[in-house]
Amino acid sequence: MKTILITGASSGYGRESALYFHSRGWNVVAAMRTPRPDVLPESDRLRVLELDVTEPASVTAAFEAAGPLDALVNNAGIPSIGVFEGTPMTRVREVFETNTFGVMATTRAVLPQFRRRGSGVVINVTSSVVLGHMPLSAVYKASKMAVEGFTASLALELAPFGVRARTVEPGACLTTNFAATATHGSSPEELVPAPYAAFAKKAMDDFTGQDVFTKESDVAETVWRAVHDTTGQLRFPAGPDAVMLAQAK
Repeated sequence: MKTILITGASSGYGRESALYFHSRGWNVVAAMRTPRPDVLPESDRLRVLELDVTEPASVTAAFEAAGPLDALVNNAGIPSIGVFEGTPMTRVREVFETNTFGVMATTRAVLPQFRRRGSGVVINVTSSVVLGHMPLSAVYKASKMAVEGFTASLALELAPFGVRARTVEPGACLTTNFAATATHGSSPEELVPAPYAAFAKKAMDDFTGQDVFTKESDVAETVWRAVHDTTGQLRFPAGPDAVMLAQAK
C-alpha cells in the first residue's frame, strides 16, 4: 500500500487531495501547520502531522515521523493579491518563504529516500497565474513561477534515479479561502495605492465576472493523475479555466 504526504492539508486543495487519495486506498499523511484532525475522517490509513514548511526543525521532525513515502504533494502556500508598489517587502519575503523556499525544503527532505529506492514522485502545486498575464498578482506569480522553474530542472536531475517531479496548476477556485487571506490584514488602500484604484477595480471586476472556475475536486483529480503519470508530462493544468489558459499559450 502506497503512502503520500500532502502539505497544507487542513483545507482547500490539500484537504480534498487527502480525501481523494484516502478513498482510493492510499495511506495519507496530512501535514498541517496547525494540526486539525477534525477536518479529516478517522482512519488507520490517515495520520495528521504538524509541519511548518518555513521552519527547518519542523520539516525534519515531520519527515522523520512520516516514515517511508511514495509521493510528496507540496500544496502548502499563502496567497497575495495587490499592486506591487503597495506590497511591503516583509510580505514579499513571507510569500516566498512559504510558496518557494518551503517547497524546496520539503522536497530536499524527501529526495534521499526516493533516490535510494529508485522511485517516488514530487508534485508541486503552483497556480494558473503562471499560464497567463494576470494583474494584482506580481508577488504571488513570481513565487509560483520560481517553483515551475525549480521543478522543470529538478525533474531532469531526478530522472536517472527513477524519481519524478511534476507541477499541478490550479485555476481560480471560489470555494477556498484564497481571497480572504490574500490581503493578510492589510487594508485595500495599502495594497492598492490611489493612483492604481481604477485599474485594480477593473481587474477585479474582470476576474469575478468570468464564468468558468476550478473546483477543489478538479485539483485533487489532477494531483492523482500527475502522481500516476508515466508519460513524462511535466505540467498539469487543473480546472477548466486553467486548461483553457494552457491551451491558449
